[in-house]
Amino acid sequence: MEPKHQVVILGGGFGGLAAAQKLKRTPVEVTLIDRRNFHLFQPLLYQVATGSLSPGEIAAPLRGVLSRQKNARVLLGEAVDIDPEAKRVILRDGDTYAYDSLIVATGSQTSYYGNDSWRQWAPSLKSVEEATAIRHKILYAFERAERAATEEEARAWLTFVIVGAGATGLELSGALAEIAQETLRHDFRKIRPQEARILLLEGAPRVLGVYPEDLSAKAEKLLTRLGVEVIKGVMVTNIGAEGVTFKRGDSTESLAARTVLWAGGVTTTPFGERLAQRTKAETDRSGRIKVQRDLTIPNYSDIFIIGDLAHAVDEKGKPLPGVAQVAMQGGAYAGKTIGARVGGKQQARPFHYFNKGDMAVIGRAAAVANIFGVHISGWPAWLIWLFIHLMYIVEFQSRVLVFIQWGFEYLTFSRGARLITGTAATDSVTKPETLGNIGDGR
Repeated sequence: MEPKHQVVILGGGFGGLAAAQKLKRTPVEVTLIDRRNFHLFQPLLYQVATGSLSPGEIAAPLRGVLSRQKNARVLLGEAVDIDPEAKRVILRDGDTYAYDSLIVATGSQTSYYGNDSWRQWAPSLKSVEEATAIRHKILYAFERAERAATEEEARAWLTFVIVGAGATGLELSGALAEIAQETLRHDFRKIRPQEARILLLEGAPRVLGVYPEDLSAKAEKLLTRLGVEVIKGVMVTNIGAEGVTFKRGDSTESLAARTVLWAGGVTTTPFGERLAQRTKAETDRSGRIKVQRDLTIPNYSDIFIIGDLAHAVDEKGKPLPGVAQVAMQGGAYAGKTIGARVGGKQQARPFHYFNKGDMAVIGRAAAVANIFGVHISGWPAWLIWLFIHLMYIVEFQSRVLVFIQWGFEYLTFSRGARLITGTAATDSVTKPETLGNIGDGR
């Protein structure tokens, strides 16, 4: 009996999972390899960072998701190298896996534009660990403000800066404003959380640069209404323990802020770099690999690249955005193409991305959406956002839990996952002197 066609999928995100599920009824052996044992619903990661949801509510075990798919197996491991001539993927622990078709969906990582030392002071939002680190920083800041020895120190702890006004930056700043104004309103005795200062810094002339101008303006208006200060046309030059320094025109300004969050750009992963080297593939400025119209690498028709790692273009030559729906459609396309090839048909039709629209949530009953060219904002956009995100959460149980959690939060402004866990770099910053001798017998 002839051995089955081996399909190796690297990454269990939106793209990798969509590809694996598309191959369910295809006579192939699917091996999905991920360095995590779960699929993460990244669009709701900011809700973990701001205490609305717990990590388990937006993650699903990959083995559980694919347990009924008999032709698929899940392996825990991280791909670090590839031999495209021998058709083998090499993992960090030295194991190798042969493939007939390879689907690379390893995503991207946060770019600090060459300033990696900023990472410890300004965490980004790409993983569960980063989300819980941000949650720690936010809640810890209010706790330290309550203990502050001086008004100046309290003000520094109650100043929050978010760098980058894309969808993530808006979601974070909007949620932060709600935490300060509503959730923690009655929790402290010394400080008034609603006096917290939340600033959103953006280098471009407007927020949500990829959205139509009218929606961008509406989003900024909704943010301002929540009390967020939006500062555009600035370039951050330094982030440290004391705060942020940025350039506005010819002048340089400094902000004393103990909590800085990074919502800047993305870049390729180390495996993405290695894959580009091994296949001599062309990359764009952020390291994404330029793929052909069928999502394969030139000269390697057996290697598909989907999601954030792929620099794919539409019919007009415009690059596709790094969003979940592009990854899901790319994954389904790669799976379908492999199925056609295995069945003896050569699928010649190029990948066509069907844009269902873009949306960004700003706060409670506040969002903007561009759906099939129709621009919606406010309460209707928020309801659509709610429905779509619930629909796409992988596990039914998680959908129910998230729906209940959201309903309770909407009625009460309570955030049930307000836990300070782990440690952050700012934990050791300027301990209040006045508390130093309490209870030590002196």
